[in-house]
Amino acid sequence: MRAHLYAPCVADPDSQLSTHKFLTAPNLFTLLRLCCIPLFVWMLFSRDNRAGAAFLLGGLGATDWVDGWLARRFNQVSEFGKMFDPTADRLLFIVGITGIIIDGSAPLWFCWLAIAREVVVGGTIAIATVLFKMERFDVTWWGKTATFLLMFAFPGFMLGASDFWGNGGFQVAAWLVGIPGLALSYYTAVTYLPTIRASLRSGRAQRG
Repeated sequence: MRAHLYAPCVADPDSQLSTHKFLTAPNLFTLLRLCCIPLFVWMLFSRDNRAGAAFLLGGLGATDWVDGWLARRFNQVSEFGKMFDPTADRLLFIVGITGIIIDGSAPLWFCWLAIAREVVVGGTIAIATVLFKMERFDVTWWGKTATFLLMFAFPGFMLGASDFWGNGGFQVAAWLVGIPGLALSYYTAVTYLPTIRASLRSGRAQRG
């Protein structure tokens, strides 16, 4: 899921590692985005503000790149941040879609296909990393693009199901970005399989 902007003239990537593991600007920004999840749920169900919740979800998706930029801009890349950021993104994605399923503001088959892919891929990577000490690998550009498209498709479905002005246009736009995003997400899931196998072998080799 992330559009990295690589800093020029960096001779050694390890030199970017922050001396502090947790209290860094990118981690605090990731935490701020994570704290918006209860706000999304509150707006959608307690306030019955579907349009407001949709704009919040879209904003969280649009700022997905900021923490990575902060890490590189202020030389605060950390191993914790490399795990915290995608974990927060995945939690945001799953909770957001679950809320949309309960709200009924997007097609159920579309929601379940998206959440099933995320659970299977995320669960596989988590198990391989924790139990089998798989070497961590970065999300591909296509994977980031798929998540980016889906993170705009779901707010579009929500706005399309609301009484917000231009709701019909948002509904059409949601389909236009949602179908390619969903197809691309399953394509990248398949392409991750050889990467996972290679990372497992690399992890075993390092332990050996």
